[in-house]
Amino acid sequence: MQPLIDNARLFGQRPEEFAKLAEGQSPQVLFITCSDSRVVPALITGARPGELFELRTAGNIVPPYASEHPTSEAATIEYAVEVLGVTDIVVCGHSHCGAVGALVRGDDLTAVPAVRDWLARAEPRPAGAVEDPAVAEGVQSHVLAQVLRLRSYPFIEAKLAARHLTLRAWYYEVHTGAVLEHRPDTDAFQAL
Repeated sequence: MQPLIDNARLFGQRPEEFAKLAEGQSPQVLFITCSDSRVVPALITGARPGELFELRTAGNIVPPYASEHPTSEAATIEYAVEVLGVTDIVVCGHSHCGAVGALVRGDDLTAVPAVRDWLARAEPRPAGAVEDPAVAEGVQSHVLAQVLRLRSYPFIEAKLAARHLTLRAWYYEVHTGAVLEHRPDTDAFQAL
C-alpha cells in the first residue's frame, strides 16, 4: 500500500496538469470492462484523464435493461450515451477472467451469493473449453453477448439506428498485452 500512497502524494503536486479537468468532461468512449485489477483501460488505450468514461463490473456484465428498476450499470450507460454523447462503446473482456471462468466451468458459488447472483445475469452462459486457463473462447462469446445486450437498451438502439453510436467488442490478453477486436465480416477476433 505504501507505494500507492507515495504516488498519490506526488500526483496531487501537479495542479497545473489537472486544472482544465475541473471545466467538465467530454469523453468520446464508454469503456465497459471487468473490475479485474490486471485490466487498466487507460493503460491499454493510452487515454489521458477525461478521455474515457469507464464502467467496470465483475465479468464486464451488462445487465438487462429495466426502466422500472434501473441498475447503476444501466444508469452509467445511459449517462454516457445521452448526457456525455459518447460516440463509441467498447465492451472489453480479458483472458484469465475469474468470473467467466467460473461460468464456463459451472463452479459452485454458494459461498459467495452476491457473486453467484451477479454472474447469473450473464445469460446466456458463456461456452468454452473448461481446460483453457485463459478461457479465451468463453470470454469472447461472453463479450459478444454483452454487446448484443447493449443493443436491447432503447436509447442505444435509437443511437445505432441514427448512426450516432458504434459498439465494439474487444478481447485483452493479460499475458501478452495484445488487444483483439471482433470483426463482423469474419466473425472472428483479430488484432487491432
